Amino acid sequence: MAACVGGGVMRALGLCATLVLGACAGQPTVSGMRDPAHRPSLDQVAPDFRSLAGWVDDDHSQAVPALHRTCWWVDRQPAEKPMGDHPAAGIVGDWKPVCTAARALPSGDPETARVFFETHFRPVALTAAEDGLFTGYYEPMLRGSWTRTERYNVPIYRMPPRGKNGLPSRARIAAGALAGRGLELLWVDDAIDAFFLEIQGSGRVLMADGSVIGLSYAGQNGHSYFPIGRHLIDEGYATREEMSLQFIRQWLHAHPGEARRVTNLNPSYVFFKVRTEGEPRGARGMELTAGRSLAVDPDFVPIGPPLWLELKEAPVPGGAIRRLVLAQDTGGAIKGAVRGDLFWGSGTEAEAGAGTMKARGRYTLLVPRATTVQTAQRR
Repeated sequence: MAACVGGGVMRALGLCATLVLGACAGQPTVSGMRDPAHRPSLDQVAPDFRSLAGWVDDDHSQAVPALHRTCWWVDRQPAEKPMGDHPAAGIVGDWKPVCTAARALPSGDPETARVFFETHFRPVALTAAEDGLFTGYYEPMLRGSWTRTERYNVPIYRMPPRGKNGLPSRARIAAGALAGRGLELLWVDDAIDAFFLEIQGSGRVLMADGSVIGLSYAGQNGHSYFPIGRHLIDEGYATREEMSLQFIRQWLHAHPGEARRVTNLNPSYVFFKVRTEGEPRGARGMELTAGRSLAVDPDFVPIGPPLWLELKEAPVPGGAIRRLVLAQDTGGAIKGAVRGDLFWGSGTEAEAGAGTMKARGRYTLLVPRATTVQTAQRR
């Protein structure tokens, strides 16, 4: 789901980046580091991969489940379909043999996975060593009920039919514009949690009966998005450096009398549907993998392929994140040749990570070795 809607399925409003002016994410929920005792030496690595900083340290087996989710899409496409606008990514037919080999990989075997990626892919630079901004997003966990009670009194709405005059703004919806029309999907116990559910565009709800359901983005009211983080900075509550997802949540809880007025400054409103199975989905319906799925700008990066990610100034020990991820989502705030948003998974730990990261870095595209210049020119 993406800023002001558009882009991937997972992100509806530009995520944290739009919410807090580019301040998101943090330490990845998947460490990605292999046991140093089993790290290969450079002479064991394919020559064209030796220049990727940190390549030998990653646990490449952790990226295989994400690759399977790209292959889920590949399996359903005609062979002649382009993978994306970048010609080096080739066509779907170039990927089908790779996906066949990926399905035969054993699980949890870092060395076999590394050799697989080096055998079947080659790295392609997307830019001339250019750095960009990398943020992150997550799937929140809420508490809810199928029926309204004294505790569960905040509605989560399903998508209404659009009338001639369009759909009401957030302020009008908060005032009851949709009440009594049978649009309540379920009820949750915290209006601020519901607001952040909209920002992320997907979530899980622990129901009063003990079950857990997934919610997915169903639509938006058509009103423009306004980042309330910008308002809090303009009002002097925080500097740009201090602003984060956690700061906004804490401020809203600390100012209950002001919370509705401030959230209503954002007229955009997101509607939901129950997710019947699986993990949250990103672009092209691909399920997302915590720590291994990255949202990108599809005008510059094809959706589906692996990327070697190199980040610095990240809030992790040593400040560096180096790992294999897959381009599997997009977002309205994710724009530019070097721009990414890392999916952190679900729950409070993921939220804690997805609230402060403003890392700098770059990525390198991995494309099938079978992809040729002639294949790329068929586009």
